[in-house]
Amino acid sequence: MKKLFKIIGIILGSLIVLVIVLAAGVILYFKNSTGKAFKENQKMIGDEVKTMTIEGFTFRDLNKNGKLDIYEDSRQTTDARVNDLISQMTLEEKAGTMFFGMIGMNRDGSLAEKFSLKELSAFYGWGTTEMMFGKNLNHFNIFVGSGKKQMAIWYNNIQKLAERSRLGIPVTIASDPRNHYFTNALMSAFAGDMTTFPQPLGLAAMRDSALVAEFANIARQEYLDLGIRVALHPQIDLATEPRWGRVSGTFGEDAYLTAMLTTAYIKGFQGDTLGVNSVACMTKHFPGGGPQKEGIDPHLPIQKGQVYPGNNFDYHLIPFEAAFKAGTASIMPYYGVPMNRNTEEVGFSFNHDMITGLLRGKYAFEGVVCTDWGLVSDIKLFGKVIAPARAWGMEKASEEERVLKIINAGVDQLGGEVCSEIIVKLVNDGKIPVARIDQSVKRLLNQKFVLGLFDNPFIDVEKAVKEVGNEKYKSVARLAHRKSLVLLKNDTTNKSPILPLKSGLKIFVQNIDPIAAAKYGTVVDKPELADFAIIRISSPDEEYQNAGLLGKLIKGGDLDFKEEQKKEILDLISKVPAIVDITINRAAVIPEITAASKGLIASFGSPDDALLDIVFGKFNPQGKLPLELPSSMDAVRKQKEDVPYDSENPLFPFGFGLSYN
Repeated sequence: MKKLFKIIGIILGSLIVLVIVLAAGVILYFKNSTGKAFKENQKMIGDEVKTMTIEGFTFRDLNKNGKLDIYEDSRQTTDARVNDLISQMTLEEKAGTMFFGMIGMNRDGSLAEKFSLKELSAFYGWGTTEMMFGKNLNHFNIFVGSGKKQMAIWYNNIQKLAERSRLGIPVTIASDPRNHYFTNALMSAFAGDMTTFPQPLGLAAMRDSALVAEFANIARQEYLDLGIRVALHPQIDLATEPRWGRVSGTFGEDAYLTAMLTTAYIKGFQGDTLGVNSVACMTKHFPGGGPQKEGIDPHLPIQKGQVYPGNNFDYHLIPFEAAFKAGTASIMPYYGVPMNRNTEEVGFSFNHDMITGLLRGKYAFEGVVCTDWGLVSDIKLFGKVIAPARAWGMEKASEEERVLKIINAGVDQLGGEVCSEIIVKLVNDGKIPVARIDQSVKRLLNQKFVLGLFDNPFIDVEKAVKEVGNEKYKSVARLAHRKSLVLLKNDTTNKSPILPLKSGLKIFVQNIDPIAAAKYGTVVDKPELADFAIIRISSPDEEYQNAGLLGKLIKGGDLDFKEEQKKEILDLISKVPAIVDITINRAAVIPEITAASKGLIASFGSPDDALLDIVFGKFNPQGKLPLELPSSMDAVRKQKEDVPYDSENPLFPFGFGLSYN
């Protein structure tokens, strides 16, 4: 029953996201008359690109002038190509390049042009043609997708449309993480047909940088096969505040383990250098989003700021130093406000000291800097804000003032926004020089050229169908799932350890597929009839009050099970010897459950057969905790948000993990 409730919860969470985007779609549809805009922008669609050969050199005539321009010539240096292209771009085209819009697709792979109840994936408010030809955008984040064949068809369709723009600038498609078994409805995109691994916490629990690199390489190949060229990850924040709602997307709370895995991850996606076979990593969230006061995530309007009571700011930079050394192509700052840091208390993307001073200055980072999503525009329904822009410290500023602040801070690109006309106005009003715009646009175009998009942006649909989610990839994922599981308790009251269990026992299962369990023992329908119960639970969380719609998705609060939940779990355990698996999305406070169970396992998003292989000894547990499990909520409240593994007398310390050997 609990598994059913969890599935329902995930579905409801996804529906909330769709409701938010649906509301935005309805509003923007009527506000901007997208249907009318589609017809108007059709007039701007030019001819298709033709391949030409001049003096024995074959090229794509992107601007359709019948000549070989420098930016069309793959023999030229990247700098020369970028400079030639930018010299031909209008201000409107430059401004559009500086925005990373959300985009939808129709289920059959056709382009989403208008609001549609039928096409659930088209809930982004702006039609494809409007964003590309009305707003001049050429970077898009795809969230909801379809099957691998339809996604590949859609990708080629959008590149065909991009070819018909004035200069034929190809589109760059990005995605949040897609290759994980458990998806957070807001923080991860839908995996669909792609190979699914444990959550990043589980990758960290493996303590195997080579396997993390192999994971990243598999994800890279699947991204390439579907046309996704920018990974909006890795998330290398440190989970030093255990109540934070985004812990599952991190590598845990240790800076040095995170740095090691960050290197493996980026190398797996990008290779030693960025090139035509790379997926560019947008590493996040600079300068480390973990130390949120009381764990309240800055997506939410009730956020209390990013704090450093342990004076541990530099510790959170260690993973980013590894990312810079590994050559990460892009960086995403977080929404949070640095508190008591002798700097302006505004969100990091608005903060000149953090972007130009620290990131560009101290670390000499010359790649792309893109804001997190939605720093400028509120989402309103019938005049009421239902999802405010995360413009913390700039709440009273106008949209124009927010954009100006972001650009002046040193940021290149605005995520989740489509208001390119604001940059045009700021330049025309003399508030931003064209040279400053050119600086950012050159970085963005450079990445497109290095990825090879100008020379061949298209993919092979049949290859995508054949390769995405293939059996070779799945076999690696199966190994990763098993290596990620952490054995926390193996009762030895009767001298011999309880685990592994013998096959053929009578077992009662909860939140586990009975069909999968039947391969290991005889499944019974009442705990009293069983030799053992095997149950799966998840780390608890609470819904924040007065936090709007996003507060229903990004949960946090206390880490312990409250009395009713705890009693239900303990009542079951009291009826039969029990093996408990707890899915760790955040740390959990579980002393009573630990004491009552005969065996305790921590997992991080894994299928039932991976757990059962551990329980029945088909795989020797190897995982180590990537974070500590505190002994009480009192200990949690006393710890410092920016300091790792500092709770008093933890139930299980960082790095703990048993094996059968």
